[in-house]
Amino acid sequence: MTSLELSDLISLHSEIVALRADLLLAEARQAEEIAAVAPHHEFSATNLVHYAELRAHDVRDLQTRLARHGLTSLGRTESHVLASIDGLLRTLSLLITPDDRFVPVAVPPQLPDGAAILTRNTALLLGRQPEHRSTRIMVTLPSEAATDGELVQSMLESGMDIARVNCAHDGASGWSAMIANIRSAEASTGQRCLVAMDLGGPKLRTGPIEPGPEVIKIKPVRSATGAVLRRGLAWLGTRPDNAVAPGASVVPVTDPSWVALRHVGDTIDFVDARASHRTLTVEQSYPDGCLVSLTQTAYFVPGLALAADRDEPGVVGVVDELHPTEQSLLVHRGDTLILTADLSPAAVSTDGTHRIGCTLPEAFRSAHPGERVLLDDGKIAGVIRAVAPTEITVEVNRAGVSGTRLKAEKGINLPDTQLAISALTDDDVADLTFVRTHADIVNISFVRSAADVRDLLAHLEGNPELGVVLKIETVAAFEALPQILLEAMRWQGVGVMIARGDLAVEAGFERLAEVQEEILWLCEAAHVPVIWATQVLDTLARTGVPSRAEVTDAAMAERAECVMLNKGPFIAEAIAMLAGILGRMQGHTDKKRSLLRRLRAWDLDTPQVAPVSDGSSSIR
Repeated sequence: MTSLELSDLISLHSEIVALRADLLLAEARQAEEIAAVAPHHEFSATNLVHYAELRAHDVRDLQTRLARHGLTSLGRTESHVLASIDGLLRTLSLLITPDDRFVPVAVPPQLPDGAAILTRNTALLLGRQPEHRSTRIMVTLPSEAATDGELVQSMLESGMDIARVNCAHDGASGWSAMIANIRSAEASTGQRCLVAMDLGGPKLRTGPIEPGPEVIKIKPVRSATGAVLRRGLAWLGTRPDNAVAPGASVVPVTDPSWVALRHVGDTIDFVDARASHRTLTVEQSYPDGCLVSLTQTAYFVPGLALAADRDEPGVVGVVDELHPTEQSLLVHRGDTLILTADLSPAAVSTDGTHRIGCTLPEAFRSAHPGERVLLDDGKIAGVIRAVAPTEITVEVNRAGVSGTRLKAEKGINLPDTQLAISALTDDDVADLTFVRTHADIVNISFVRSAADVRDLLAHLEGNPELGVVLKIETVAAFEALPQILLEAMRWQGVGVMIARGDLAVEAGFERLAEVQEEILWLCEAAHVPVIWATQVLDTLARTGVPSRAEVTDAAMAERAECVMLNKGPFIAEAIAMLAGILGRMQGHTDKKRSLLRRLRAWDLDTPQVAPVSDGSSSIR
């Protein structure tokens, strides 16, 4: 060893000793918080504090120098920070000299295994590990799950381990029916399925917009040359109870007896809302209505007269009242958008100044000029220019080239605003009565601070077996995550959900990958299981065909302990594909560590014949 190398090793030893002292000092500062956690979380809380302190240092140069000597670069210390530091010090001591100046740090007796603790905590919160994969699958139940037991059973058979019920929809009767179908499916399949219930949290959304005209537009499908490929369909009468008119718009008629007289093949003439003469042909006839078709676009409005060819002159059917069309504000870059405390329906404007309600009164007390406002998942963005007691004036600096339509009930994000609100609303507290009795896990939305967690846990006293999942969906929650986790670790079963939808909007899409990685690292240090959520295999669930990018995203999700899928008509297929992806990927990755299992695809001694069936990798 050269004198230069020896000098560098001595310097490294001194720097690591100083780093270790900082970790212990951080532990001392947080001693009260560590002492307050549940006993089985004590080592994890200490390790979390050590990791947070480690990441408060820039150790990149230190890592490079350690790697130059073939030593650990501290890149995989998450689950056992102090043990990694102590192991490195022992190695440096042996490399430098056996002299008494460098007494090796003693190996602590029965050092806890961070990976084993995480496995234990995951089972405690998310249930036992599935047979062919380590990552659980959570699925959001659609409203149909309350009435369609076969749907729930197909989801369970495809690989669903946890059913998510959103308390923002359906109500207690719907939730009860969903859970009953889950329990029935469990009995039929012999598989266990936990129930996670999502509290709605404070709703920061746009208010209503004035309804548009009562009109229904029906048009045929045409080829590129204008030929009719599929006639437009309408159902005259009340909405059918069965599926006799799939894809048809319902046009109610004031006199049911007139509809009952229609026969297959009848033609019905009318003049539509644009004063265009049109003709309907009766395709199917039923006592409560008839299916009709047309070859030209038509607009139906209340009071429109329908004259059938079989009827006497003057005998007509009349279109009844229709549902008003949903309107939206067309917002352009440079427009002014005024958020109001008044939730009266907003009028549609074309002069570049728009007004729309904001459902969260606290926003008007907390917002300040210069802070950002994001609407509808970031499709529209702006900066606050003025704040009044009941109005926030926003200058729009991002919208589509031709404008972006802003509808009612769209999300509003205030990433720079410190909102003085609790994550638990009065509705959430009321819902907890049901949740405590029926759920295995409660997911709390809109967490921003340790105080939000403390508030939830106070409402769960007496239900220690109920697992708690913290949804991280704001920048404030991300920045306060160490304190939030320390507070949550007072509870028995704790997890974190990376709610990538709102988090991407608040942090910026370009930062999402970085932020979700940091959450994964910090939770591994705390030995807290993570749920990877939002838009996983979303295209597959909605359309039946996955995109290439989302398949890769699903594979990356294997580093979490659970992956959440949202609802869609092809959800069973999405669950089955995700289960297959996760099963394959667990042989390749474990958190940040690559696993070098045998790859038969590149084995030059393996004949190019049948597919491999032992789980090792092969594309053939």
